[in-house]
Amino acid sequence: MQKPLYAILLDGGYITKILKDRNGHAATADEIEAECARLMALPIVGDYELLRIYYYDAYPSTASVKLPISGDPHPLGATPRYREAQALYDRLVLKPHFALRMGNVSLSPHVWKMKPRAAKELIKHPRELQDDDFVLDMTQKGVDIRIGMDMARLALREMVRAVVVVTGDTDFVPAFKYVRREGVKVILDSLGGGGRVELRSHADIVVT
Repeated sequence: MQKPLYAILLDGGYITKILKDRNGHAATADEIEAECARLMALPIVGDYELLRIYYYDAYPSTASVKLPISGDPHPLGATPRYREAQALYDRLVLKPHFALRMGNVSLSPHVWKMKPRAAKELIKHPRELQDDDFVLDMTQKGVDIRIGMDMARLALREMVRAVVVVTGDTDFVPAFKYVRREGVKVILDSLGGGGRVELRSHADIVVT
């Protein structure tokens, strides 16, 4: 008799941040795959068979902007951040069972915003502004909605009977509630990041 299926859904922005903080370098595809192998070995999914691993993130911007103070050109497609991200996606997409579900990044009309730490320093010790006092003001588009829609699709089509979700974002609470009403078990892993009570309370099982 075939086992019921389950899927792993990875909040890419969240997992890469946790792994970078933990390991001291940009997350690699092998490290992310290792986290999935750990999840697949959990006793709570022993009675299920893996359908697929869905990885959600946003492609970094390739826009060319000017630095906020010097006005020097700053092509985002030539930055280490872009190269690291693209290399990660190129490797992940070739991993077994992985499917990438990508959104986009949108720059605000102001492009730059001051770093909170820089603002505090300037209040205490006034000085001339520097390019490094600012960070790009950008938001991800289409990532959260893809996760929510995929969870709903998997539940409604009865493709899976359980989902393992790696995130710490409370924006997914409505999706958790919806698929649980459809009879899908929700397993949450925040990778030691804690996760807010609001999110944890709407999961069937919280991996600790």
